[in-house]
Amino acid sequence: MSESKSLKVSAIKEGTVVDHIPAESTLKVMQILKLTKSSEIVSVVFNLESKTMKKKGIIKIGGKNLSSKETEKIALIAPKSTMNIIKNYKVVDKIKLKIPQEIKGVVKCINPKCITNNEEVQSKFKIENKEPLKLRCEYCERVMSRDDLIIQ
Repeated sequence: MSESKSLKVSAIKEGTVVDHIPAESTLKVMQILKLTKSSEIVSVVFNLESKTMKKKGIIKIGGKNLSSKETEKIALIAPKSTMNIIKNYKVVDKIKLKIPQEIKGVVKCINPKCITNNEEVQSKFKIENKEPLKLRCEYCERVMSRDDLIIQ
């Protein structure tokens, strides 16, 4: 006799599902979206088996559509993740997140002498490489990797 094992997470009527998050990045994505003190219904699943990534995470957020800034932040942390827009319990749009060529006001420069850390100037980075991630500050020229990221 074969035993079927499955995980059941409630469907959401309206909102967003972020899928294909590397398992080790799931909590970071949750923090970026400020879901720890959220009033939305949130389901978080870690370490699901995945054919393409070994282990993955999923975050379901009921009643919330993500802003472009939020999706940029997720793309920096989990560049191969997807975002599903849910309306009336159905996926109406599926978006593969991509790292943009330029990032403004999303990441803090790690150089303490950078003007963005000492004046009221919005940070601005050019993407030099997507994998492994390398960003260059437009003001001080500091190059940062994914491990250096401080998301604002």
